[in-house]
Amino acid sequence: MARSAAGYEIEHQLVAGGATLIAGVDEVGRGAWAGPLVVCAAVTDLSPAPELPGRGTRTVRLNDSKLLSPAHREAFAEVLPGWLAGHAIGESSPAEIDEVGMTEALRRATLRALDALPRRPDMVILDGKHDFLGRPWRVRCEIKADQRSVSVAAASVLAKVHRDRLMAALAADHPAYGFADSAGYPSPAHQEALAAAGPTPHHRLSWSYLDDLPQWRHLRKHRDPLAGSGQMTLL
Repeated sequence: MARSAAGYEIEHQLVAGGATLIAGVDEVGRGAWAGPLVVCAAVTDLSPAPELPGRGTRTVRLNDSKLLSPAHREAFAEVLPGWLAGHAIGESSPAEIDEVGMTEALRRATLRALDALPRRPDMVILDGKHDFLGRPWRVRCEIKADQRSVSVAAASVLAKVHRDRLMAALAADHPAYGFADSAGYPSPAHQEALAAAGPTPHHRLSWSYLDDLPQWRHLRKHRDPLAGSGQMTLL
């Protein structure tokens, strides 16, 4: 069951274990067909998270971005930067994703976000069960961390709003693909535009959707998994 708000359970455990500066990390765009992968790293001072006014006397509390309405995500994105002790965004472009694969692209985008923080954290909370960072970073992997950790929830919101705004800006040049609504995920409008006009410069060309588009299949990029150097062939 989804929680009504993220808390500090994970952060408090880490502080008890000696951590002094904890960064929550979350990504958005991993499964999209177009647009960048975006990662946010967020650090709090462990104070109560901001809340938004809701209906009547209710308040809206910080949670995983997927559990918030678009309006509430936008509102949180306005107040979180001033409340957080630090936050930063890292990205990996479609071309980089095609070149190195998703796992390495995710690692690179995360490192860019962590390196851009005002202070280097001594502990990182990742949403999920896989540590894709590795040494020298100290990492705590937690399933549904975006619903359990204020730090990760804040990162989730900021990453989502940042990427949605990027994709909405791309929609001005590519209106048929519905980027403002689908954020590069395979909506019906997106798929119809791909079939008719092919991929834009913002599409991931190593994705298997191109195999289902005979007239554009020749654009598919294939990485050599044995090369180990990120080189690709265009078949």
